[in-house]
Amino acid sequence: MGKTVLVTGAARQLSGRFVRHLRRDPRVDRVIGVDSRPPAHPLGGAEFVRADIRQPSIVTVLAEHAVDTVVHLDVHGTPGPAGGGRSAVKEVNVLGTLQLLGACQKVPGLRGVVVKSSTQIYGTAARDPAVFHETTRVGAPTGGGFVRDVIEIEGYVRGFARRCPDVRVTVLRCAHVLGPAADSRLAAYFRLPVLPTVLGYDPRLQFVHEDDVLEVLARAAREPGAPDALAPDTYNVAGEGVLLLSQAARRIGRPTVPVVRALAPWLGSALGTLGLGGASAEQLRSLVHGRVARTTRLRQAMGGPLAYTTGETFAEFAALHGPGALPPEHVARAVDRIEEVVRHG
Repeated sequence: MGKTVLVTGAARQLSGRFVRHLRRDPRVDRVIGVDSRPPAHPLGGAEFVRADIRQPSIVTVLAEHAVDTVVHLDVHGTPGPAGGGRSAVKEVNVLGTLQLLGACQKVPGLRGVVVKSSTQIYGTAARDPAVFHETTRVGAPTGGGFVRDVIEIEGYVRGFARRCPDVRVTVLRCAHVLGPAADSRLAAYFRLPVLPTVLGYDPRLQFVHEDDVLEVLARAAREPGAPDALAPDTYNVAGEGVLLLSQAARRIGRPTVPVVRALAPWLGSALGTLGLGGASAEQLRSLVHGRVARTTRLRQAMGGPLAYTTGETFAEFAALHGPGALPPEHVARAVDRIEEVVRHG
């Protein structure tokens, strides 16, 4: 039986790219994309199964297709193509992961599970370490709902690894993912015509390029005997270097509107109700201190750094989403809207 990889969240942009990436790997015989709704993008000839990972029926999908490796990418801080609010996101993230791992436990031929997590698991508290390691103890969540989600998710993954010692389990804690069509929260934030910031704070940011994420995911999904396979472990995945928010704003050519910290959550909620997808109370809370994760473990496993640094990743994103796409009147209207919200708050 050849190698069969199942990828969750296939309707998502990054998951769809990864499915196509795997289809070009001669060492993978079958790739199956799974999501609760059909993807709008092509999957490069991969099979698609419409299924909800929150439902017990996902075990049937795994068994019927003789899946030996599961790559779980349906972990996000933003609503999927079907929309929905924070409760819907949490349900997919937490309940979906729990149900999926329960299904994996019932498939005897399963050999590997790869889970895309986030460096946001470390939080953004004022007294946090300057740099986080994979071994840094993750305490009580200090951020918003998505931070709580990834803490719960990784707890379920550790439990699964203990119950199924014969299954290779790899957790990839990715920094903010950017690319041509990235659908992360921070990508949406930097697409705003005006960037609301927290007065007196200039957080440190790390980014990872979509192409690098695809390569790391592919290596994590390979058999242990392959020379470029990634050994099962927990890895921080980020481009080398750090950018301050003020530097990123200048590079992408966006004006900023500083807001006092006490008003930031309220402003984020107000702007979110106005349809500005990159602004939310949780998003602005995360832009107070920022975080930096050390990637020594990944560099050693990969034999060197990722192809793109944090600066190069953001430079490419800025070239595609910079001020050329923002008419001056659009910027002026956005500034007026933010100022009006703050003034009448």
